[in-house]
Amino acid sequence: MGSPTWTPGALPAWKATIFLLHIISAAVAKRHIVYWNSTNTRLTAGDLSIQVNLNDYLDIYCPHYPNKGTLGPGQPETLALYLTTEASFQGCVETRGAIKRWECNTPYAQFGPVRFSEKIQRFTPFSLGFEFLPGHHYYYSSLPTDEGPPLSCMKLRVTVCCETTSMGSKHTQETRSSHSPLRTPSLPLLLLLLLLILLLTA
Repeated sequence: MGSPTWTPGALPAWKATIFLLHIISAAVAKRHIVYWNSTNTRLTAGDLSIQVNLNDYLDIYCPHYPNKGTLGPGQPETLALYLTTEASFQGCVETRGAIKRWECNTPYAQFGPVRFSEKIQRFTPFSLGFEFLPGHHYYYSSLPTDEGPPLSCMKLRVTVCCETTSMGSKHTQETRSSHSPLRTPSLPLLLLLLLLILLLTA
């Protein structure tokens, strides 16, 4: 039998498979949206808690103001977000162990509120990335920047599902509907995936 012919420019099957898996993974990943400003009463009350899965995204939207004419008392809000320990989370203070994740310092951004995205992953190749473990809680809090007005303490707890028990089963943490609805894969994206599958198997 003759060896299979290879067409220049054709993608090897294993590379195409990996590429397709990456696309599918991105399509099914959920995005958890939090608008981080003092009008979010769940943040200021300190009882906002969300559950995520590995490979999900946490999207933080900074305070935003279309123009200076729309400012109210105590605005514009500018702040820094930290990943803290549980003890620091209770008091909403910066400590030596706190990790600064982002700064919301462009309240008049031209194209809308600045978004920071945290990918919930167990391993990260990036030095500025953070690694999350299933069954653990992570705590975000914010402090006003020097140039901004004083702000209320705003806090968020993130729970990564799920912790594996010794019996091999998974304990699913309670899901709380305290954040924006999750986005699901759009129909055009699913059609694109189907087209890719058909092209690769043709």
